[in-house]
Amino acid sequence: MGLKFGIHIMRGLSTQAYDANTPILDTTKGGAYEESGRRWRAKDIGIKERSCAWMPHGFMSVNTKLGAGRAFLRSLYEQYAEWGVDFVKHDCVFGDDLDVDEITFVSEVLQKLDRPMLYSLSPGTSASPAIAKDISGLVNMYRVTGDDWDTWGDVAAHFDVARDFAAANKIGAKGLLGRSWPDLDMLPLGRLTDPGSNRGPYRMCNLNLDEQKTQMTLWAMVRSPLMFGGDVRKLDDTTYSLITNPFILEINSFSTNNKEACETMYFLEAFGILTDFFPDISSHCKCSFLMLLFLGLTSCNNPKVNGWVVESLDDLDQICWKENLRSHKPLCLYKRKPLLASDEQLIYNQGELHLLASDGMEFCLDASSRQKRTSKELKSSSFSPCRSDANQMWELNNNGSLISSYSGLCATVNSIDANVGNSGVRSWIATGRKGEIYVAVFNLNSVKTVISVKTSDMAKVLPGRNFNGTSCHGREVWSGKDFGKIEDLISMEVEVHGCALFVLNCP
Repeated sequence: MGLKFGIHIMRGLSTQAYDANTPILDTTKGGAYEESGRRWRAKDIGIKERSCAWMPHGFMSVNTKLGAGRAFLRSLYEQYAEWGVDFVKHDCVFGDDLDVDEITFVSEVLQKLDRPMLYSLSPGTSASPAIAKDISGLVNMYRVTGDDWDTWGDVAAHFDVARDFAAANKIGAKGLLGRSWPDLDMLPLGRLTDPGSNRGPYRMCNLNLDEQKTQMTLWAMVRSPLMFGGDVRKLDDTTYSLITNPFILEINSFSTNNKEACETMYFLEAFGILTDFFPDISSHCKCSFLMLLFLGLTSCNNPKVNGWVVESLDDLDQICWKENLRSHKPLCLYKRKPLLASDEQLIYNQGELHLLASDGMEFCLDASSRQKRTSKELKSSSFSPCRSDANQMWELNNNGSLISSYSGLCATVNSIDANVGNSGVRSWIATGRKGEIYVAVFNLNSVKTVISVKTSDMAKVLPGRNFNGTSCHGREVWSGKDFGKIEDLISMEVEVHGCALFVLNCP
């Protein structure tokens, strides 16, 4: 069937061999290893004080400075080659258990074998780019996280780790023993058992479909080895389509310049993402620049609301927040007369407008959720599918205030610098081998969020690319939606814990 044969092994020497003090094999001469007039045994090379952290009674390091220690390791891997092993997962030598000496010598042995054998390190607990620097070029892949299972918490925990390795320029490589292949662990999709259960009971993956798409997309953008962890014998159609998605495989195999790129994104966040929640915002974002803009509602007596102006374009107008924060382009909304039935026209004033996040986008600025709230409760505006509801009607006054016809409150814009925090939206960017651009946005929030990406900002992190005056053609992978020609902004409502993966072709 073309399948490869892989084994999982532990560090160095087993406690059983040490206690039995077994002789060491010399594969170069045959028989027991002899040096300096004596026969060497397990207790001569084992280092008991350097035992495996999570299996201290099982395995220990060997002294690779001794010829006998090197002979022992050589005999192991030559035996694996004789068995026809294609893949070795070497445990307890990385992260907390880092043993550069053993990794270095095993790598040398493997490269001298007649049989090619992939060399993988595990586990990745406490792995960091600094530790990975010591083993880059020695191994084919290395785990950078603890065990991943089918819970949202496990998936979400990978974002910060992936960001750090990308920031250290350790995403992807040319050739197997190249710069870096960080491994985010297996994809626990399809038919599974619970952790620690070898023979059932069996169940399907606990992640919902949106969460599974998020995991597949992040693993692809990080160029992590894709290791399927489910039961291949009972592979359902949905899982099969996820793990064989051609865009995912293309990005994972051939993309470059992969990085978390929040500095390239211009977010219009909604559905409960409030400035009042600043204390809960994560402090781990290390992007060089991002200004998150939050649309909010407040009393029209507040002088801070008088910041909206009309900007005329060739064939349509925008209403823009006049502040230009840190040289960022101002937040603009597209004006559109409400599309109302004839018998509804008398309900609304002539000056009332729909406000859209982008030209032609089907989401309108919404002053409320389903029911009317008090001004104290109504703290956040949002975008929702355009309707003929009063809560989507707005009026622009001469003093520059934007009034909600529904609540009588005025729209304002607040901001937070992502250098000191990060909301529940994450983004990655990469370039394809044919010049296409991949942009993935992830909604880690517990509410739906409309996320907008300004294509003109992408030049900040894509070397050699200039998007001024350039229009792109884009589509979204998971929905199959074709956005057609994109002038500068592409927007999409992203499900809870879901993602959107855009493929942009920009001349």
